[in-house]
This record gives sequence, structure tokens and C-alpha cells, in this order.
Amino acid sequence: MWGDIKLSYTALYRKFRPLKFDEIIGQEHITKTLKNQIIAGRVGHAYLFNGGRGTGKTSAAKVLARAVNCLNPIDGEPCNECEICKAALSGSLTDIVEMDAASNNSVEDIRSIREEVNFLPTLAKYRVYIIDEVHMLSTGAFNALLKTLEEPPAHVKFILATTEPQKLPATILSRCQRFDFKKISNDNIIKRLEYIAKDTNIEITHEALKLIAVLSEGAMRDALSILERCLQDGDTNIDEARIKDLVGIPDLTYIHSTVKAFLEYNVEDAIKSVDLILNEGKDLNNFLWEIIKYVKDILVYKATKSLSIYSEEEVAQIADLADKVDKQRLLYIITDLSKLANDMKWSSQKSILLQVEIIKLCNETILEDIDVAINNKKKIVEKSEEKVLNKQVNDIKPKEDKKESENISLEKAIAGFKEAKGWKNVLDNLRQNGNIMLYSNLLKSKAIELNDMTIGISFSDGINAFRKTIFGKPENINEIAKSFSMEYGKDMKVRIIENIDSIPKKVDDKEKEIENMAGNLDIPVNVID
Repeated sequence: MWGDIKLSYTALYRKFRPLKFDEIIGQEHITKTLKNQIIAGRVGHAYLFNGGRGTGKTSAAKVLARAVNCLNPIDGEPCNECEICKAALSGSLTDIVEMDAASNNSVEDIRSIREEVNFLPTLAKYRVYIIDEVHMLSTGAFNALLKTLEEPPAHVKFILATTEPQKLPATILSRCQRFDFKKISNDNIIKRLEYIAKDTNIEITHEALKLIAVLSEGAMRDALSILERCLQDGDTNIDEARIKDLVGIPDLTYIHSTVKAFLEYNVEDAIKSVDLILNEGKDLNNFLWEIIKYVKDILVYKATKSLSIYSEEEVAQIADLADKVDKQRLLYIITDLSKLANDMKWSSQKSILLQVEIIKLCNETILEDIDVAINNKKKIVEKSEEKVLNKQVNDIKPKEDKKESENISLEKAIAGFKEAKGWKNVLDNLRQNGNIMLYSNLLKSKAIELNDMTIGISFSDGINAFRKTIFGKPENINEIAKSFSMEYGKDMKVRIIENIDSIPKKVDDKEKEIENMAGNLDIPVNVID
């Protein structure tokens, strides 16, 4: 009776788990080091593998555990053919112990390890303990583990794996060799999926592979899980539409129509699009994520006039929408929808929150009020700058020039300074590095050399509230300064010119020459006009 029933099925992520270091993709900076240590015979007693889910931590730990015990290692790799390797692969080798700290996190669990380490391995050279999700250990368990890590027997190796190293005590971190696993790139995920699809006779389109790579967010295990879900009904032909239907992502037509509706303040069409999504049972979180991504792509197109992941027809639709909206509103929409996405995580009434937000985005009055508030703020700032400018002019100009001084603008004040070299390159670097927010807000700016070490940036249309928020963040100013430093070949500072007070007094070239001469001669010299 039982002979006709298939009792076992091996998941794709287990079936295609890497058996050697060279099969672990995207982590060459780690696998190369580990192989060299094994070749040189300098394997450490404790390792910490840190990184996001599905990036290869456990696979690397298993390979390392076999490699240090392999009877016939080849260039730092386990042979997977000897007695030890085969026993490890089958799970029968008791000298390699895998423990999940999420469910075995007590002091007693670690104490049992402390007792075991005193015994020599039964077959292998080393007794290797792989502790996954090690950050889940209790405080008492960490203290118990610390004792073993401080004075480990020569025949024991520890490999700790975690996604949250910040939760580990510093005493544990300091006793481990730490390796940080990066998110796997989309290209590497696609290559691996192509290999697996070919090996298992799966017909899958390139667009479907790209979509799986994006959805997996750098985790190979997640990519394989998505692929496996597509095979549940036995159909081995997979396209992009099938994946979207499987994970609940709406068709791009719905996304475009929804975004188009609220960009045109058409509340009726916007609600219809949302209702269609609800009726089809699509995942609302995915729907919102797709909307945010689409609006972001409109902003990118508006700034760069290019998009790589869309067809010509889809780019034409995006271009049409980009012509109908300004960057300020796109940024506002992205910010508002991102906040909504966070609120929806904790709400049991997701559909209501989404519908209310869509109605809000379609309400032209609300957005006009926001624009009015921003413009009022800008006028206040400009008025304040004008007062400061007039005071500066009155202080430095003769009385008869007072009428002319009233017409001096910020642009005139900076006209005497030299324009900063490489400004176009700086902007291009920001765009290519994905800093679209900075890039788009610097397009209407001018860069000048305030002195040998400082670049000033001014805006022809002034500093509004949004720009103050962006350029008030030190990390943004540092990013711009880093690009200028590369262009000038020395450390440069960046200053945002909000008003005339932000501009240092420019020293006349002749005056500077005399001052330099005085400095060289060590003679006090006063320059009198």
C-alpha cells in the first residue's frame, strides 16, 4: 500500500544548495579568504557569518565544516567524496553539530555543548558547531558560550550565523572572525536561476527571471521559493504574468491607470482602479509598493529622460505623465505613500486606509494648500534675505549709492566668484550612484569656488522648505563634498548659500598678492584703499 506513495520531496533551495565554496555566488570576497585559510592551515577557532536571509551563510558554514575535516581537500574545497564528506552530507556525522538558536536558546543548551567539547571527535579531525540565528540566545546562554570561546579546545571550531550582529555582546564579537555576506545582485540571481531552470527542464522567460530577482531582494533562497511556487501545479512554462498573479502583483495597466488618475485629480477613475484590485483579491501591500515604484520611475524619467526596465510603449506612457506633473508633487506623493505603507503594516483596515489616501491625493485643494504654504514660507525667507542684503549694502556703500544698492541681488553678489570646475561631473556621479533626490534638486543650482577649500552652491529660484530639509542633512552635504573632493584631488567642503551672509568677503587679487608677499617677508603690511 505504502510502496505506491511518494513520501519525500526535496525543495529547490535544498536540492541546489552549494556543495563547494565556488558554487556560493555573490560572496567571492568571503569564499576566497576561507579557501586560502584552509590551504594555509590557518583556520580560526570561531567565525561569525553575518548577512541578510538567503545570502549563503548556512551554505558557507556547511562547506567550511566539511572542508576543515575533508580527507582529500582540493584547493581549499571539500572533495565531497571521502568518508567524512559523505557522512557530513548525509547528516550522519555526529562531529558536525547544527543548532538553531531560535528554538535552542537556553543556558542548558549551551552548557550541553560545553560538556561535549571536552570529548575528542569520533571520526573527523574537528568537532564543528554551527549555531544559526545566534542573536536569539539568552543572556545566560551568551555568558556560557563566552567561556568556551575564550579557551576552546584545539579540536573544536565554532561557526555562528546571524542576521542581527548588533544584538550580540561585544565580548562574543571580539572573539570571532567576522564575515559580512552581501545581498546577491539581480544579475547573479538570474544566472543561478537560469542554470537551475535548465537543469530541471523549466521553460521561463527572461522577464520572469528579472521579476523573481527583484522580488527576492538579494536573497537566493527567496528566489528559489518563488520559482518553486510557480511549479506547484505541474506546469513548467513560466512567464512574468504568472509570477505576478502568484504573488499578488497587479498588472502594470492597473498601476498606470491608478497613478494617472490621481495625477489628473480624477478621483472617480482612481477609486475604480482600486476597487478592481480589491475585487481581484490582489495583495494591497504589493499594490501600494508598485504604485510608489511607478511614481519614483516617473520622477527618474523626468530627471534623466531614460528608463531601462520598461518597453517603448510603457516609457511613452510614463513620459506623458511626467509632462503633466512637477517634481515637487512627485516627491510629495512618494513621501506620503511611503508613510501610508508603514501605517498599513499595523492596520486591520488596509483597504480603507488606501482608499482614503487615494482620495486625498486626488484632492487638488489639499495640494494647492501645501503649495501655498511652501510659497509663503519661501516669501518669508526671501523677505528676510532681502532685509539682510539691504543692511549689508547700506553698511558698505556710500550714501549716494543707496538707491543702486537696493537693486543688488544674491546673483550679483556671487557673480565675482569663479565657477566650480567639474560641476557637471558631480551631478552625473550623483545620478549614476542612484542619488536622484540630490541630483534633481541640484539641477537649478550654481556652484562657485568661495575659496581654495570651499564650494558654494546657490539656487536661482531660492531655497524653499523642501530644499532646506534635503540640504540640512549632513549626509547629503557630505555626499556632494565627496564628489567635489574627487574632482579637485583634495578634501573640499560644501556650503549652501541661502543669503548674502553665506558669502565670505572676496579678497582682491592684487590685495592677496601683497598679503602673500608680506607673509613671505615676515613684514606687517596694511593695504589702504
